[in-house]
Amino acid sequence: MKRLPAFFVRAFALTLLLTTPACATERTQTANEPVELTVAAAADLQFAFTEIGTLYEQETGNKVTFAFGSTGQLAQQIENGAPFDLFAAANVSFVEDLAEKDLVVPETVALYARGRIVLAVNREAGVNATTLEDLLSDRITHFAIANPEHAPYGIAAKEALIAAGVWEQVEGKVVYGENVRQTLQFVQTGDAQAGIVALSIANVPEITWTLIDDSLHNPLDQTLAVVTGSPYRREAQEFADFINGEVGRPIMQKYGFVLPGETITTPAP
Repeated sequence: MKRLPAFFVRAFALTLLLTTPACATERTQTANEPVELTVAAAADLQFAFTEIGTLYEQETGNKVTFAFGSTGQLAQQIENGAPFDLFAAANVSFVEDLAEKDLVVPETVALYARGRIVLAVNREAGVNATTLEDLLSDRITHFAIANPEHAPYGIAAKEALIAAGVWEQVEGKVVYGENVRQTLQFVQTGDAQAGIVALSIANVPEITWTLIDDSLHNPLDQTLAVVTGSPYRREAQEFADFINGEVGRPIMQKYGFVLPGETITTPAP
């Protein structure tokens, strides 16, 4: 029996390497085995989604890991190939952009909430601010919003300040958080005496807050979609349905979100 030339042996080995699934590096699932979903979620969802995720894990046996951040930065990570299964954005436009690039599954795009913004003030700051015009006070030297370059809640905050006619006067006081959660932390710690943050994360001991009229900014229509590259599309869709279902909706309501099919009401601080 003739031995194959070394060239053909190497070529055959290379072919096997290129055509064999990379089981060591890809996320795979065997039948009936629980999966671990990785969800890219806007920072305003940290409290609500953490609670929903715990209940989903208890009900299904699957595990959910969250990556919370600004919507724009998370969208960029998806474009760069980050291994997310579900993307929950704070603004529909980012999901639409990804859908145009075939990076999320168009049939899975769904509205899950409308966000609200509030004027938050540190309780120990010694300032009284219940309107955007109050930010003109000389006693407020640092005022925080999320970065409007990539954070939808920062975009809404800037829109509201412009609509109220105070943006040019307060712009010099503004400090920018990478996302709305970091913006809240600036106010909590007193690094900023006040700020504009998401209602969904505003009920913390260090601050008082006043709801901002939603007519001052474009709607924060929060939308989710399954990521095209996910190996767990079915489970990701199940979690999306869980968020929009009978378990998830009351939790979203509790954190101040307006849900699909509902009208806006004014929650008490």
